[in-house]
Amino acid sequence: MLSVERSEIPDLSGETARPDLSGKSRNAGLNVERSEIPTFGVERSEIPDLSGETAHPDLLGKSRYAVKRVILFSLIIVAFSFSNCSEGGINLFSDQDEVNLGAQVDSEIRSNPAEFPIYSGDPYVRNYISSNIFIPILNSSEVKKRGIYNYNLELIKNDTTLNAFATPGGYVYVYTGLLKYLDTEAALAGVVGHEIAHAERRHATQRITAYYGISILVSLILGENPSQLVELVANLFTGLAFLANSRANEDESDDYSIRYLKSTKYYPGGVKFFFEKMRDDGLVSSKSSQILTFLSTHPDPVERIKSADGRLTSQGIKVITWTSNDPDVFRGSYTTNIKNRLR
Repeated sequence: MLSVERSEIPDLSGETARPDLSGKSRNAGLNVERSEIPTFGVERSEIPDLSGETAHPDLLGKSRYAVKRVILFSLIIVAFSFSNCSEGGINLFSDQDEVNLGAQVDSEIRSNPAEFPIYSGDPYVRNYISSNIFIPILNSSEVKKRGIYNYNLELIKNDTTLNAFATPGGYVYVYTGLLKYLDTEAALAGVVGHEIAHAERRHATQRITAYYGISILVSLILGENPSQLVELVANLFTGLAFLANSRANEDESDDYSIRYLKSTKYYPGGVKFFFEKMRDDGLVSSKSSQILTFLSTHPDPVERIKSADGRLTSQGIKVITWTSNDPDVFRGSYTTNIKNRLR
């Protein structure tokens, strides 16, 4: 799914060990026809038989390319969802790399309506959220990469998913399931601010670099480490490796969401409203398919509520909950301009 060209691989011989993702492939790289990539997963016919002595994919065949595209694209989506990020540290990617990678992933998302159906209902909903919530948050002085990243908001039509995610370079996606579950503009602003923070703090590419390691990341893309490729495929599709959480990154994004919202008309602590509503609805310990994936990949929502309350108190901001009718939560306008228009 994600096309990675050979020219996108960094030259680690110099001091700047970062890839130029904007280059064009000199050797056709990993560019394959879309027909070779069935969906977000990999068809059995695309994966080589690993039961024999040669327990590695045919790195010269189509399976090599299809598997790599799926791995890299899947990792980025999972790593940058509302739930996942990585521990801080060295980052292999530059800001321009983030922009190029985010644009490529956005293109893949839009060309895969089976997995990511872009909302095509009333355009007023997206426009309202963008102009009244998204852009005002981006205008915060705390947002440092405005004008560097291609910040863009998109809605995904999936009423059973309570989630949102962002990809490198400032692309933010919100599921209609989350929009229907929330009750106030402040709550949505809190989530959007959290996602913008993931982009600003470059959590996804930190996660990719930290998980793979520079040498493994390069050898994986170049096809020089087939055993590592097999391991990554196995981990990806069993969900054991790439769903790990970073409490530090989630906490950081919650913190920055509060910072961003302080310059808007919204209650700064809106990021905790979602977790409070889930708690009060009994979803924190629920095994419902609607929330199970979210809970399996998130730090404890109750602890995040406590952390947010602590930050608000330390800054002299009144602590309120998701049930508040204070004017800065904008409950009525959310119902009128978002909830009632979704279809």
